Amino acid sequence: MTKTENEKRILNKMIFLYCTKKHHTLNVLCTGCETLRSYAMERLNRCPFKLDKKACKDCKVHCYQNDKRSEIREVMRFSGPRMMIYYPFDFIRHILK
Repeated sequence: MTKTENEKRILNKMIFLYCTKKHHTLNVLCTGCETLRSYAMERLNRCPFKLDKKACKDCKVHCYQNDKRSEIREVMRFSGPRMMIYYPFDFIRHILK
């Protein structure tokens, strides 16, 4: 699995966890979270550094628009710590990489 594929998988789980807990959805994303997820996946697909990808926060080229960047930060701040509980193996794998 490539680094980009792994990031997509983790990001999907983070957005799903966020939407489930914040917007009280079950097995489906709300419209806003689905829009954010689609946007984030498109940005990852178009990343110019796919082979030598760093964390987006450390990148010198910001692919996200400012409003979307703040939304994804909120999702990560909320979901990151909860990943230990809901997806412990993914959390550990993500931290070690």
